Amino acid sequence: MITKDMTIGQVLREYPNTAEVFFKLGMHCLGCPSSTMESVEGAAFTHGRDPVALVKELNEVVSTPLPKL
Repeated sequence: MITKDMTIGQVLREYPNTAEVFFKLGMHCLGCPSSTMESVEGAAFTHGRDPVALVKELNEVVSTPLPKL
């Protein structure tokens, strides 16, 4: 489960499929050094997004089963 206190880097390491959510919301600096220290909540505020809505969307992505190949 993703929380607002997790860093962007931590979220991406544990749930790589969340990158699409960050990109969709205009958060394109996922590989920059600050992403390893910035919380999901901080990133949401920096990019003018609601942190509660962002966490909800991220958790929806990680809870959706991946399609079988």
